[in-house]
Amino acid sequence: MAGYRVGVDIGGTFTDIVFLGDDGTLHTKKISSSVDNYARAIADGLDAVFHDTGLSGAAVEEVRHGTTVASNAILELKGAKTGLITTQGFRDVLEIRNLRMPRLYDLTWNKPPMLVERYLRVVVDERINAQGEIEQPLALHQAEQAVDKLLSEGVEAIAVCLLHAYANPVHEEMIKAAIQRKAPDLPHCISYDVLPEIKEYERTSTTVINTYVMPIVARYLATLRQDLDAKHVTAPLLLMQSNGGLTTAQEAAVKPMNIIESGPAGGVIGAQALAHSLDLPNIITFDMGGTTAKASLVERGEVTRSLEYQVGGGIMIGSRLLTGSGYMLKVPAIDLAEVGAGGGSIVWIDGGGSLQAGPQSAGATPGPVCYDLGGTEPTITDANLILGYINPSHLVGGDVKLHADKAHHVFEAHIAKPLGLSLAHAAYGAHQIAASNMIRAIKAVSTERGRDPRGYTLFAFGGNGPIFAAAMAEALQMHHIVVPPSPGLFSSFGLLYADVEHHYSRTLRRLLRRTDPQELNNAWDHMAAEAVAQLQADGFTAAQMRIRRAANMHYQGQTFELTVPVADGPLDAEAMRALEEAFGQEHERTYGHRAGPEEPVELVNIQVVGQGLPDRPRVPEGLRSSQTMMAGGPQSRQAYFGLDIGWLETPVLSRGDLSTPREGPCIIEEYDATCVIPPKAHSRLDAYGNILIDLL
Repeated sequence: MAGYRVGVDIGGTFTDIVFLGDDGTLHTKKISSSVDNYARAIADGLDAVFHDTGLSGAAVEEVRHGTTVASNAILELKGAKTGLITTQGFRDVLEIRNLRMPRLYDLTWNKPPMLVERYLRVVVDERINAQGEIEQPLALHQAEQAVDKLLSEGVEAIAVCLLHAYANPVHEEMIKAAIQRKAPDLPHCISYDVLPEIKEYERTSTTVINTYVMPIVARYLATLRQDLDAKHVTAPLLLMQSNGGLTTAQEAAVKPMNIIESGPAGGVIGAQALAHSLDLPNIITFDMGGTTAKASLVERGEVTRSLEYQVGGGIMIGSRLLTGSGYMLKVPAIDLAEVGAGGGSIVWIDGGGSLQAGPQSAGATPGPVCYDLGGTEPTITDANLILGYINPSHLVGGDVKLHADKAHHVFEAHIAKPLGLSLAHAAYGAHQIAASNMIRAIKAVSTERGRDPRGYTLFAFGGNGPIFAAAMAEALQMHHIVVPPSPGLFSSFGLLYADVEHHYSRTLRRLLRRTDPQELNNAWDHMAAEAVAQLQADGFTAAQMRIRRAANMHYQGQTFELTVPVADGPLDAEAMRALEEAFGQEHERTYGHRAGPEEPVELVNIQVVGQGLPDRPRVPEGLRSSQTMMAGGPQSRQAYFGLDIGWLETPVLSRGDLSTPREGPCIIEEYDATCVIPPKAHSRLDAYGNILIDLL
């Protein structure tokens, strides 16, 4: 019997499960998310797959999971009651932040609630300078008093972040030892273990976030492990990290900060792998689900990553200036831009009489009106149903029945009549507004980063991504679109492409041209040894390990850094000059200019990524899906393509029908998604089963 690797991705509306056999057999399941207990939906989904296929838990070799549990704990302020111990004079760093405002000139804007209330922030009289020298020793009795104070307040976790601890952790280690003596079972973190880097607010915030969600994530993973064992699934559980690599459940329970944005990462990694097989080095990924739409950039075959991001700040449109709306998390993460536009986004009319779509969403419960589960407000899914893009009897392979009459009624009453528009025109307007909102996300990762989207291929997936892809690409003057197999479950499928990765970073602030190369070699070798030790603990042999190095740098006096890869091997004077030149080139690509040779480049942080490589291809070349496509349904239906074109009788096809190239309009229906190919667009199926769409 074939062994199966399982990918599980939880979204705001659906939980997606993919079983991939080592012989290429593919089983998929899409079920509604259980927002009160996400683990329950996973267990129910596994039961459904076992029932449909006759498989058992013994067939599962590995479970890979993208989860929103940590981010939800922050969004809902349901993390652990956390205390913070910090240096005297730095008690209010979390509230002062870095003076960034998400809305300029808005005097009514309020900062998000603190994850640690002020009375739970305790200071100690100690001081270490930026060189790691002790200027004011920490007395042991002060460390113990600080711990006792927080324990008396009934905290559930303690974070420790002292000034310049990245340069010398001796005082943080003293407090850590005091916590372990007085409350050995209490979750706790010190900043040196979490983020040994400069910038006090970023380091404090990251340490607090990690501590705040640690008990929540640990309980969730323990519950999920029990549920898997109950299904006789004893295979290892791996978690997708925000950076696009996998980590073990044990490591995720200790450093949950790395899985805060794990959900969207799987699709980007899967797109990167498929794009490599198609010889497409430059792509923009577009993932639209039921609640949000996300975009990311893959350039020269490499995923783009940000050094920091904000969680809980609403939509992430990627502006470098308008930040500060959420909680700062300084960990590597796939550079995503997100907007509140999904199939469940509510369509509404604002006070000025203008049509809007989102960011409010009907979510999984009650969902769009056409689901007939209690929804009362029109959504994008209702609009797409009215326009003829969605088959009312085919969503999720027919498991979800849509009520077109209810969609027509709510749109007519709430949108069309108040605006004096025909029903089709109102629905098409909502569709276009949703598309324009999502174009903001694509521009945030392309034009706002100095990249021209016209030179990239749009890689569209998610349950709703292929419906909007062609219209968005046309607006952006992008000419090529790829829709991968199982697009509605592609974030789950993408999990199966990922490798285990461990990221390490450390501040080593030096002017590059004055730095001794051997000092850098020694620092990188020490971090590489940490990565090797962790990969060995994960079960990888030396032949299965790959160590990559990078440097965060800026021109002296700048605030933000750019990341530049560092070649393997020992550094010498020539390699140092090459590294400085590589930074200048990256600065010019990102900002459109570079400084002259007299301007010194400053090294800020060094990074190491330890990657565990598989002993066989992650995904077989030939895939055989067990899902049956449209059968016995209508061969065509009326679809609306705007005022200039109007209603057209549009062929309804399965993916396999595109083995013969077709010109639009046509609609491709699958178990998990629908793809709309507009008039005059050319579409075909490639050898990997991808839909390729070319726009004139």
